[in-house]
Amino acid sequence: MPAGPDPVDLAVVGAGPAGLAAAVSAAGLGLRVAVLDAGDRPGGQYYRHPAPGLGAARPEALHHGWAAFAAREAALREHVAAGRITHLPLHHVWTVVPGGAAEAPRGRAASGPAGAAGPATLWTLHAVAGHAPDERAAAVTARAVLIATGSYERQLPFPGWTLPGVVGAGGAQAMLKGGLVLPGRRVVVAGSGPLLLAVAGSLAAAGAAVPAVVEAAAYTAYAGRVPVLLRNPGKLVEAAVHGGALARHHVRLLTRHAVTEAHGTGRIEAVTVARLDRDWRPLPGTARRIPCDALAVGHGLVPQLELATGLGCATRPGPDGTVALVLDAEQRTSVPGIWSAGETGGIGGAQLALVEGELAAHSVAAALRPGGPPAPGADRRAGRHLGRLTRRRARLRAFADAMGAAHRPGEGWTGWLRDDAVVCRCEEVPAGRIREAADDLGARDARTVKLLTRAGMGWCQGRMCGPAVAALAGQEPAADRRPFSCPVPLRHLAELPATDR
Repeated sequence: MPAGPDPVDLAVVGAGPAGLAAAVSAAGLGLRVAVLDAGDRPGGQYYRHPAPGLGAARPEALHHGWAAFAAREAALREHVAAGRITHLPLHHVWTVVPGGAAEAPRGRAASGPAGAAGPATLWTLHAVAGHAPDERAAAVTARAVLIATGSYERQLPFPGWTLPGVVGAGGAQAMLKGGLVLPGRRVVVAGSGPLLLAVAGSLAAAGAAVPAVVEAAAYTAYAGRVPVLLRNPGKLVEAAVHGGALARHHVRLLTRHAVTEAHGTGRIEAVTVARLDRDWRPLPGTARRIPCDALAVGHGLVPQLELATGLGCATRPGPDGTVALVLDAEQRTSVPGIWSAGETGGIGGAQLALVEGELAAHSVAAALRPGGPPAPGADRRAGRHLGRLTRRRARLRAFADAMGAAHRPGEGWTGWLRDDAVVCRCEEVPAGRIREAADDLGARDARTVKLLTRAGMGWCQGRMCGPAVAALAGQEPAADRRPFSCPVPLRHLAELPATDR
């Protein structure tokens, strides 16, 4: 499975908002770029396209900020046609490994990520390409790598969450955007975070009855962040739009409440909703039952870091209780030659991801030093543009941090977990067994719990149950370091060159 003989300047992993912005910006700055994405079309989870066979006349109606995406998608097509970008859809990158020293490309002086002259390291990205059973091994070599792998939903389990009809909040939105279908006719939306408002509004506009949005946090948590809110008037407008949509569709908003149990035989038929105290413990005597045939539930997003942590990139705890990458002012990770943008550096939304992707592209271009003198005034124009991007990133990041802190799960949420409630769906491990491992067998971290109970050993490798297992073990969530970021056929491993094994 040899890598291509002609390395690209920049390999971008992920074609969501951050990766797309980075790729088109880098190509515009003169770099040769390869974009490897697990999806069949650019846009990632946020700008999900309806399947072509569905004949959607106005897919933009299901998205916020579609114009920004459409402009970059058009630029991507132009760069692909001109040979500046190689777009590789259906490529699941499972590892990135360092190679030898790269020779300076013609017309350029090679340099390291910090801009110091000298040979740069080549990177090899190994991917599984295509769909089973016709999937194949693929590899790309590059002088720099930008990781824009996005995020996945955070789920906090509760009794009944494995019933058919219980879906992730983001999953419900994906069903609507990608399949033009609803998860049910009467859908309760629950969890925590601003995504709930967008999901409820979209479902109601598409014809679903949404009896309630059940938000575990209290919006009064934003009261101490008024300066940050005022610096982001666009976000306030978004909130007003979502609030207006809920009002038009007569959707009730229950703050500081949570779904503590789902009921049904064969499929969800109702949920129990209870009021929470400040630590998210259910208050006795406050439970009520709401009939429904679907539940869309999620407690925010978790950065997808497997590729980055496999490379040894440093991480940090985020204000929302998740783990994110440590990045400098130019979107560089702690590993020279590896950049990152978007949700991997902390959950912040599509607008922030677009800004970070463009900033990362400028940083990579400066590090790789494209040859040729700049046009008169170009340095000043570039400096002003980068200054605007940097200020916007700071403003959006401050808002994202405030939002994450406001909706961070309280420690008492495990109070709604009975011992017989399943926590790890893949291995069917109940909460009681995890509590036994922590309380009676001395497990003090998620890895030890995994060894004692098999929680996290299944197909999803702890993506669904990881936060819950860590909480039950009394540990803050931590990023795992894994050799593979997705399942890999054994024959692909056998075909690897000895230097990459």
